[in-house]
Amino acid sequence: MKKTWWKESVVYQIYPRSFMDSNGDGIGDLNGITEKMDYLKELGIDVIWLSPVYQSPNADNGYDISDYQAIMEEFGTMEDFDRMLAAAHQRGIRLVMDLVVNHTSDEHAWFVESRKSRDNPYRDFYIWREGKDGKEPNNWGSCFSGSAWKYDPSTEMYYLHLFAEKQPDLNWDNPAVRDAVFEMMDWWCRKGIDGFRMDVISMISKDPALPDGKPNASGFGDYGPYAVNGPHVHEYLQEMNRRVLSRYDLMTVGECSGVTVEEAKKYANQDGSELNMVFQFEHMNLDGGESFKWNDRKIDLAELKKVLSRWQTELAGKAWNSLFWCNHDQPRIVSRLGDTSTREYWEASAKMLATCLHMMQGTPYVYQGEELGMTNVPFGNLSDFRDIESINAYHELTESGQIVPEEMMRYLRYKSRDNARTPMQWDDSENAGFTTGTPWIMVNPNYREINAREQMGREDSIFHYYQKLIRLRKEREIIPYGAYALLLPEDPDLFVYTRSLGDQKLLVICNFRKEEKNFVLPEPFDPEQAEVLIGNYGERRPERQMMLQAYEALVLLQ
Repeated sequence: MKKTWWKESVVYQIYPRSFMDSNGDGIGDLNGITEKMDYLKELGIDVIWLSPVYQSPNADNGYDISDYQAIMEEFGTMEDFDRMLAAAHQRGIRLVMDLVVNHTSDEHAWFVESRKSRDNPYRDFYIWREGKDGKEPNNWGSCFSGSAWKYDPSTEMYYLHLFAEKQPDLNWDNPAVRDAVFEMMDWWCRKGIDGFRMDVISMISKDPALPDGKPNASGFGDYGPYAVNGPHVHEYLQEMNRRVLSRYDLMTVGECSGVTVEEAKKYANQDGSELNMVFQFEHMNLDGGESFKWNDRKIDLAELKKVLSRWQTELAGKAWNSLFWCNHDQPRIVSRLGDTSTREYWEASAKMLATCLHMMQGTPYVYQGEELGMTNVPFGNLSDFRDIESINAYHELTESGQIVPEEMMRYLRYKSRDNARTPMQWDDSENAGFTTGTPWIMVNPNYREINAREQMGREDSIFHYYQKLIRLRKEREIIPYGAYALLLPEDPDLFVYTRSLGDQKLLVICNFRKEEKNFVLPEPFDPEQAEVLIGNYGERRPERQMMLQAYEALVLLQ
């Protein structure tokens, strides 16, 4: 297997609005990130993935970009960005930018021109269509509720927006769009950034016929078969690779909602003609988290093992995995798959979940606060939320009578993206040390117990456990590169797998339940000879017959 720096790296995602506020306006900023660079260095991460910091009216928290080559005023200036990039590089930390090029903001200069007239030179930068029978051009629904089409009275046509109305989709079939995007990407590469995480990149190519989709629960049509993994997506990414990516030493990861293993092998192929890796969401969809997410179902462990193991084994030697539990679009993993009912279970389950993920083959991603075991938030009412998806869904589903308000609030507290977006919990001072002002979104009230200062000062904390997991990946080649095999596939409580490289073998044992579980150490592991690499119950030694504690994780090397 070809070795590269990005296969051996651990990535840390920063959501800038909620990371650290340096000027007291209640909003995280670039200087706040620079201020906390030593914290990231101490944690041991190699790469920062920075959620969008470009100029934006913020209809979707920065994923609606009005100028790709300017910094959002709330976050600072381009000089602040350059200083932050230099501070990261001085510490040996690389920086990956979030690239959002399926759509722009409707306030981007390209769209402002595009909507002026039907014959404007920028008209074809976006997807405009005539109405059909006095209605939208087709029945597609938007990801954020309602139709995916917006009528523009000035030219009496509709434009396509698969996300918010203020996020018109770019027309990638137009070579001028590709030229403009590649030129912008090259500008950032020359500035010295180290790669791109590509937002919904699997959606840039649409079926030009734009046929109606199969109606779903909302009554709108599903655009998926016609806009995800579309007819020219690989052609356009190969062009991007030739013209920009291959000219620099970059890490690239594509967010590919709805991607299959077979498609992933094309996006992240070993010949390097497209991207290094993709984000797939199949494991996050097992409780309806990516599709119809508004419920409080729990993920079934046997199903989770099946999905993650399929990606591990079927991509082996063909493409590279990205490993994640959390990001800015997912609720907190310790509240979703772990146990926050007691301090003991919270801490043990957060460490166990980290072990399970970080010992797999692929590049692990840590989302800010995950290394502290940050939890979901007890939001009081709808006014506490800021996320457009959550607010729109509440109105749509309660006003149509599909879900009663109390039930919908329960689902929002469990699944809303805002659970990941509350401020980073730095210490037990007011507002968790995030800001001296009024935070843009509420701080989780448990910050007095869960914060970075407390954990950095305690050797057995979740922070130090993550630090050790990250260090092990650098020290032991078997962790990034070893072959994966699942044991006990049907066990409803235990996730057990091996990794093999040369004559070395790693055994990873994770108990996903609060009950004690009996476990027999499989051959060829010898309890006397095996080295304990890490475990969340202190100096625990393995035995042939062992009783696993609640949420216990143990990693053995032989």
